[in-house]
Amino acid sequence: MTEFKKDSDVKEIGEILDTVSEKIPKIISGLMSTLYSAEAGKNMGQAVGSFYKELLESGIPQEVALDMAKDYMLSLKDLSRVIDK
Repeated sequence: MTEFKKDSDVKEIGEILDTVSEKIPKIISGLMSTLYSAEAGKNMGQAVGSFYKELLESGIPQEVALDMAKDYMLSLKDLSRVIDK
């Protein structure tokens, strides 16, 4: 009976790995196309632009706001790198 359980477990693990190996590449591909599409670039530009505009409207000096907007953009870029791994 123990031998049957081992064979059953091995088969189940194999099926799980087959399913994972089919789905993971699709998930990664979907994430990549989401992060590096024209729409993603447009959204990132709008987010950074809105952030910069809000900083200026809040009275932050232009040079400081520009540095903060650059840092914000780089943090979004770094986040996408983490997701790529």
